Amino acid sequence: MFSVEQRNQIHDQVLQLAASDKRVVAGAVVGSLAFDEADRWSDLDLTFAVADDQPMLDVLEDWSRSLTNQFGAVQLFDLPAGPSIYRVFLLPGCLQFDLSFTPASQFGAIGPKFKLLFGQAAEKVHVQLPSASLLFGYAVHHAVRARFCIERGRFWQAEYWISGVRDYALNLACRRRGLTAAHGRGYDDLPVEVRDRFAKSLVSSPERTHLLAALRCAVEGLLLESEEVEEMARKIKPQLDQLVAG
Repeated sequence: MFSVEQRNQIHDQVLQLAASDKRVVAGAVVGSLAFDEADRWSDLDLTFAVADDQPMLDVLEDWSRSLTNQFGAVQLFDLPAGPSIYRVFLLPGCLQFDLSFTPASQFGAIGPKFKLLFGQAAEKVHVQLPSASLLFGYAVHHAVRARFCIERGRFWQAEYWISGVRDYALNLACRRRGLTAAHGRGYDDLPVEVRDRFAKSLVSSPERTHLLAALRCAVEGLLLESEEVEEMARKIKPQLDQLVAG
């Protein structure tokens, strides 16, 4: 596995690559490394601004070749996000490197974990978290789909939907307590009693009785975490109770 020293070395070499590329006019570190919140297992996440008169994709492809040649990086996938494009690499030692580029005029922080390293960044509105009603609505949708899959004998698909119910319910639990919910980051920081409440929502076997028990647990937990959408939950509760009965 990669070491912190290796991660720091690659961080510095990527910044040297940026310094030698006149098309790149600003750069920042984002994520846990931005404010010394990283640990031994944190990945590397760097973002850069490309001059508006330069083709951003050309820069991305040039850098990708350099990363492949210098570090043996393997490209996993691209993720377009507004004016930006993220390219995720896996480097030797299982070091994940998230590289992103944005046109200079639109380059800036979209969240609190952004530390400008050089150049200038525009003031931008941070990306808003999903609303409680959206999270609750998705959870209810997934619960309905889970029960119907159980009745159809599509037990592996039912497990997929049950896991979704649990995730949205836990997102609501994180949201209520001011914890980061994205990608499960706040789950382990929830109170023990909350985590224990959802433990039986983990499907232990793709069999009908296990799936129904897990779905029932996930829905009960969802309703207990629905304080922010109390009226919506009150209206839907009778149907959810019916959904997980027997």
